[in-house]
Amino acid sequence: MMLRRTLLAGAAMALALTTGAFAQDKTKVGFVFVGPIGDGGWTYEHNKGRLAVEDHFGDSVETVFQESVPEGADAERVMTQMALSGADLIFTTSFGYMDPTINVAAKFPDVKFEHATGYKRADNVSTYSARFYEGRAIQGHIAGKMTETNKIGYIASFPIPEVIRGINSAYLHAKKVNPDVEFNIVWAYTWFDPAKEADAAKALIEQGADVILQHTDSTAPQAAARDAGGVITFGQASDMAEYGPLPRVSSIIDDWAPYYIDRVQAVMDGTWTSTDTWDGIGPGMVAIGEISDAVPADVKAEALAMKEAIGAGEYMPFTGPINRQDGSVWLAEGETADDGTLAGMNFYVEGLTGEIPQ
Repeated sequence: MMLRRTLLAGAAMALALTTGAFAQDKTKVGFVFVGPIGDGGWTYEHNKGRLAVEDHFGDSVETVFQESVPEGADAERVMTQMALSGADLIFTTSFGYMDPTINVAAKFPDVKFEHATGYKRADNVSTYSARFYEGRAIQGHIAGKMTETNKIGYIASFPIPEVIRGINSAYLHAKKVNPDVEFNIVWAYTWFDPAKEADAAKALIEQGADVILQHTDSTAPQAAARDAGGVITFGQASDMAEYGPLPRVSSIIDDWAPYYIDRVQAVMDGTWTSTDTWDGIGPGMVAIGEISDAVPADVKAEALAMKEAIGAGEYMPFTGPINRQDGSVWLAEGETADDGTLAGMNFYVEGLTGEIPQ
């Protein structure tokens, strides 16, 4: 009897050790989201990337996430809890998480962090973003060709370089094909607030805009445009195809899955290092959603040609001559913008009215 108990105890201990080894081998990956995973836009696409990680790695990975985390002190609390719970890698997916990410990373040097759309790095903090402005150029071209009132509304989130780049890119390309076009910009001061976004869209439509672009995350502007009739929109961050073929005529789609899979693999392999990644249409981080048949065939062909040229590196959306808003020269004929200036863009191009909020 004693021998049997000893054997059973030994077997139980071996099983516990084996189970512990398997648990220890599993890579734990955390995601901090600024909006709900069902927002239909930005967070929805980041969560698709998380699910792709689970699908790709199966039982060798465990993912955890927290949605609707405010930017600021609450974000630090969430990141700290994830690190304490054993996360090996944490993706923080909004600009306002930049300082919280740096602060928490300093306390957990053995945990790897990846911050989306920011610029501060550390030995255990990487940064990554997409060249959304490439997609904005295509949207601007379609918008400039399709507007009948020559008034285009733009729902902006926060006055950060990422958003300002998008406004400038869309405006330049709308103006190039329609010299009479005007942009009206509403600053919503939110990434996700359907009520605010809907109110902004309605205000722009009342002011005569028959095209609405957005740098906010919900589908509320799409719904407002559909209800108004005669207004076209573009999906933001996700396809928002349920609003096609009108008002949504195309979209910018953020595809984070390949990046997330690569970075998780690097942690598993022990090859992860702090890097800065800024990819666009060419590498596939930015996709252009299907252009609906509501867009005239010639305009659709032009937009697709621009997409191909940008993807192949044959065309850069910020190519001179381009002046700043005050009329001073920014880019001479044929000159292209450098990444440093784009990353810190804090000015409007010539032709845009109003001031960037401080």
